[in-house]
Amino acid sequence: MISPLLTDLYQLTMAYGYWKLNMHNQEAVFHLIFRSNPFRGNYALACGLDTIIDFLQDWHFSADDLAYLASVTSATGERLFPEDFLDYLGQLRFTCDVDAIPEGTVVFPHQPLIRIKGPLLQGQLIESTLLNVINFQTLIATKASRVYQAAHGEDILEFGLRRAQGPDGALLASRAAYIGGCKATSNVLAGKLYGIPLRGTHAHSWVVAFADEISAFTAYAEVMPHNCVLLVDTYDTVKGVAHAIEVGRKLRAAGGELLGIRLDSGDLAKLSIIAREMLDAAGFQQTQIVASNSLDEYVIEQLKEQGAKISIWGVGTNLVTAYDQPALDGVYKLSALRDLQGRWQYKIKLSEQTIKISNPGIYQVRRYFSGKALLRDVMYNADTGISDEPKVQSVDGSHEMPALTTYDTSVDLLQPIFIKGKLTYTREAIDVIRQRAIDEVTQFLKTHSKKLYPVGLEKSLYELKQRLIDDLSAVNHLES
Repeated sequence: MISPLLTDLYQLTMAYGYWKLNMHNQEAVFHLIFRSNPFRGNYALACGLDTIIDFLQDWHFSADDLAYLASVTSATGERLFPEDFLDYLGQLRFTCDVDAIPEGTVVFPHQPLIRIKGPLLQGQLIESTLLNVINFQTLIATKASRVYQAAHGEDILEFGLRRAQGPDGALLASRAAYIGGCKATSNVLAGKLYGIPLRGTHAHSWVVAFADEISAFTAYAEVMPHNCVLLVDTYDTVKGVAHAIEVGRKLRAAGGELLGIRLDSGDLAKLSIIAREMLDAAGFQQTQIVASNSLDEYVIEQLKEQGAKISIWGVGTNLVTAYDQPALDGVYKLSALRDLQGRWQYKIKLSEQTIKISNPGIYQVRRYFSGKALLRDVMYNADTGISDEPKVQSVDGSHEMPALTTYDTSVDLLQPIFIKGKLTYTREAIDVIRQRAIDEVTQFLKTHSKKLYPVGLEKSLYELKQRLIDDLSAVNHLES
C-alpha cells in the first residue's frame, strides 16, 4: 500500500487552500504527460498503471497519517493544518474518474498517459505519486524495450537488484523491465509479487569458497543438476570453459545437462567465440552462453557487430537505473475547471519554452492505423469530439499536417479505469501486457525505426490553445 503522504508538501498546502476557499469540490481535469522521448529515441512504453490502480483503490488518510500532519509546523513554528481540515481528510475517499492508456502501449510526447476528472482537491493530492510511479516505470520499460530490440529477440535476464535505487526501485524496475521485454529476473521478491519468471546462476563467491574451480563446478552440478549454469571467469575464462565442459560430461552421464556458461568480464565478443568453439567441439552445441558485465542496448549492438556468440544477455545496472537518462520528464497539468455556473473554464500554462506550454481542455488521443502499421496520433477535445477527417496541426504549431488520404481503423487510446472512484477496468495479467509491449514496439519500428512519429492537435483544439495563449498574454502584459 502506498500512503497518500507520499506527496510533496505543496500538494497539501494547496489542498488546504482549496478547502479553505471552498474550491475543493469544483470539478477539475488534470492530464499526466511527458515532454520528450527518453534515451534520444522516438517512442516510450506506457507502464505503471497497475501500481496506480492499487494506490487509488486504497487511497485514504489513516489515523496515523493525520496524527503526523497535526504535528507539521510552518517556518514560524505554528501548526500548518487545523484540526477541522484534518477531520475532512480523514473522511475523504477517492471519487474521481480516471482514464488511462493501457500499459505496454507505445506512446509519445505531449499525449496524456492518464487523465483525472473529479474534485479539484483530490486531483491535486494524487499528483506526486502518479508522477513518481508512471515516470519511473515508463522510463525503465522503455529502456528494457530498447535492450530487447538490440538483442533481436534473444533472452534478456534482468540482474539489477543489487544496484537498483533502493528496495522499491528494485521491485518496480523488475516489473517494468519484464513488461519491456525481459524474459526473467533474478529478483525473487519481484517473482513472487508480480509473477515474473526467475533465473540465475551462481556468484564468484561460490567458486572461491572451494579449493579449486573444478571442485566448485562439480559441487554446483551435484546440487543443481537441472539448473546448471556455470560462471567461468573467476580465475581464467578459457580454462573455466574447459572445466565447465569436464563437469558437463559428468553431469550428462548422470542424466543432467549443462544448460549454460556465463561470462562476466573481459573481451566478451572474443571470449564468447572461443567458448562457442570449445563447447561445440565437445558436443555441447545446446549449451548456451550467457553474458553480463555493464550491458545495455549500445553494448549489445556492438557485441553483435563483433560477431559475439552470446545467446542470453544478463542486464543489470544500466537497465534498472536507466543509466543514460535518470528520469522521464513527466508533468501533471490542470487543463479545465468548472466554474460556479457549471461551465468548463479551460486552463493553460504558459512558458517562454514552447515545449512547456500545456494543452487545454479534456482531451483524448486517437490513433490511426493502416493494417497494423501506426500512421498518426491526433489529440482532440473529448467535449467537442472529432470529425472523420480532422484537420491536424503539429503540436508545436509550425505547420498543418497533411490529411490522411486512407486509413483502415482508428482507436481512442485513453480507456476508462475508474468511474466516480470505482474501478471498472479489467486488470490484465503481466504476461499479456508484456506481449502487447513487444508486439507494439516491433510493429512500430518496422515503419518508424528512425524518424519521429507524427502526433498533432486537432485544429479546433489547437485554435482553442492559441486563443488562450493570446488572451492570457494580453492580460499579463496589461498587468505588468
